[in-house]
Amino acid sequence: MFEMKHRLFFLAALFALLSQAGPAFCQQLTVQIADGKPTVLTRADIEALPHVKVTTTASGAAATFEGVALEAVLEKAGVEFGSSLKGKRLASCLLVEAADSYRVVMALPELDRAFSDKQVVLAFLRDGKPLDEKEGPYRVVIPDEKRMARWVRQVTTLKIVDVK
Repeated sequence: MFEMKHRLFFLAALFALLSQAGPAFCQQLTVQIADGKPTVLTRADIEALPHVKVTTTASGAAATFEGVALEAVLEKAGVEFGSSLKGKRLASCLLVEAADSYRVVMALPELDRAFSDKQVVLAFLRDGKPLDEKEGPYRVVIPDEKRMARWVRQVTTLKIVDVK
């Protein structure tokens, strides 16, 4: 009986700790390259990449988002950019999927520094704080776009798709 109480206390304490950490603690990001094995990136994997900070207007208010370049996340999973992005590979795109089944598409050259100066950020902080449950743990932020339709919240999966 005594041992059972300790186990229950331990499980309750662990649950409380995980609840306080929020979804960002538990969230992993899956990157699927066309016809390849999925790569699962942890929060630590993503945060280890070079950070990017952008200040923009989100929903009518100024906000500063911090995260990493989406290109860097894809490179970490094995997607090649630069001189290898030519020919048939120019018909590949990125499908971003969210927890609520929202999906958007971006052409790979939009994400490649060799093609565009457009910044596309996978954010995990807003105004210095982790994204809340409605936004995070990851959100795509594209500061130069006039509409926020491709600013995907609760990003779960990035898929490289070949258009045929």
